[in-house]
Amino acid sequence: MVGIDRMKFVVDGEEEGITTGEKMGDYVLLKTITAAPGEELRIRLITESDLPASAMAHNFVLLTMNADAAAFANAAAKARDNEYIPTDMEDQIIAHTDLAAGGETVEVTFTAPEETGEYEYICSFPGHYSGGMKGMLNVEE
Repeated sequence: MVGIDRMKFVVDGEEEGITTGEKMGDYVLLKTITAAPGEELRIRLITESDLPASAMAHNFVLLTMNADAAAFANAAAKARDNEYIPTDMEDQIIAHTDLAAGGETVEVTFTAPEETGEYEYICSFPGHYSGGMKGMLNVEE
């Protein structure tokens, strides 16, 4: 998974378990990730940007099924000292990476929830969720 300056999660090709959308330069837009309940997933996020980290960095935050992603993103914008992860909402996080500035790679390994359904993932860097840097993890049998 790659984070780019246009505030989107993209991948460099088709792989099993992902759904892609429009082509964006060398990449395709990542729309959904599909996993089985209890499946181990590894997300590797690479940020491609020439902008300074204060202006452009990305992370991957997977939220619980009923979390309000917009409210989480708004709270995250005020949590700069905690890498844009609001401490009072950590109970709504299943997994997340650290922030990755341009040229950096971060990774997280986690187990997909046992409950089937849709789980939203976002970038919590200010403005990125509203800019469209989000997607869905579909957990299905």
